[in-house]
Amino acid sequence: MRTYLLPVLLLIVASLVAYPRLHRQLARYQQTQTAQASVARIAPKLHNGDLIFQTSQSAQSKAIQLATHSPYSHCGILFQKNGEWRVFEAVQPVSETSLTAWAARGKDGKVVVKRLRDAKTVLTPATLQRLKAAGEQYRGKNYDLYFGWSDDRIYCSELLWKMYQQATGREIGKLQTLREFDLGHPAVRAKLQERYGKRIPLNEKVISPVQMFESQELVTVQ
Repeated sequence: MRTYLLPVLLLIVASLVAYPRLHRQLARYQQTQTAQASVARIAPKLHNGDLIFQTSQSAQSKAIQLATHSPYSHCGILFQKNGEWRVFEAVQPVSETSLTAWAARGKDGKVVVKRLRDAKTVLTPATLQRLKAAGEQYRGKNYDLYFGWSDDRIYCSELLWKMYQQATGREIGKLQTLREFDLGHPAVRAKLQERYGKRIPLNEKVISPVQMFESQELVTVQ
């Protein structure tokens, strides 16, 4: 009986070790499948310059959601390139990725697309070129973990806000100061402590994903 005990124990241990990895792989596969289905559904409706929002699964996402009272914690801007929809975004560093890969990174692979209310008249080919050029000046810049308003580093909604302001003169979403957010939750306070220590820049200008998401300048596409 003892002769068979060790192989059985080894098999059990191997299964316990492998299960979490297999579970993660299955979750990623399911998320990718959901994202692909979502992209296939919305792709025919997309226009260059559309803004796209998701619930990020990054380490800071929960704090952003709590502080802004919104599930939307990350955003990007859509441009079609060689027949493929790409998302230009402020991550580390500012760069672009395929729409499917971008959607798969978010919670449940779900996204919401918004568009300038009068895009047909405002986003002319010349304006779209200016919009792209406004974004290109930030390509390669580091992500701004401290949510400062300078152009040295940049975060997701700041990138989109500045691109549209520079290219069209439109301010999509109301600028706020950090003190206007709900900073009372322990998870938010912990993230602020981690980033700033005791010197929290409460008067720093900030544009949040939800302020852009709820802007009257935009309408929902999908």
